[in-house]
Amino acid sequence: MQKAYLQITLKVNVSEREAAANVYTTFKEPFLSRIAGALSKELLIRDEDVQVLHGFDSVSDAKAYLESDLFNKDVVVGLKDLLQAEPEIRIYSAF
Repeated sequence: MQKAYLQITLKVNVSEREAAANVYTTFKEPFLSRIAGALSKELLIRDEDVQVLHGFDSVSDAKAYLESDLFNKDVVVGLKDLLQAEPEIRIYSAF
């Protein structure tokens, strides 16, 4: 069974990380319950950045999420004032 992961790396100042975590928490349940193929969502915190790792049934589900209203009208809007640079977005296939 093939799965996919969407990794979004965010440059967020340490002082803004709690606010970024609040965006993650707010939209985790809607992501898992409303996005087709969504399997998991994890927040990874490093000294240099914050990453959100999303699990999906397929690469096409991951790509569709990036086009969804939840991502573009909710998550992106919630994070826009917290980011120090454009997010780095990667999609991986997993076997």
